[in-house]
Amino acid sequence: MNPANASSAPDPSRPKRVLIVEDDDDARDVLGELIMALGHDVVQAATASEALERAADSEPDFALIDLGLAGTDGCEVARQIRSTPRGREIRLVALTGYSDKNTRKNAAEAGFDEFIVKPAHCDVIEALLNARAEQQN
Repeated sequence: MNPANASSAPDPSRPKRVLIVEDDDDARDVLGELIMALGHDVVQAATASEALERAADSEPDFALIDLGLAGTDGCEVARQIRSTPRGREIRLVALTGYSDKNTRKNAAEAGFDEFIVKPAHCDVIEALLNARAEQQN
């Protein structure tokens, strides 16, 4: 999965609504500030249950989900989002400190579209959010 080739909503110039799911308050706040500074709207969640509520209520274009959430992990959050009627429209991005082959495989199987290793660099996040939409097959 390559952020430079990421799909997004059809108009790459419009602000996106981004759901950040991260149980570390500081990491979630910093990532949120970065994304807002890039001109996008941010919705935050610290737990799996909050993430599912926010995904349903806020209709995000993207969801950046920490794989290492306490309790229900990020892969299960992705599976549950994907099982909802609108879940296929949301661009799911795995955030993790691990980049091994098994972690990437599990993330892809859970329904993630992209995979970013922490710390997430500004240019990677910006490219991901501003990427042109790819044609759906």
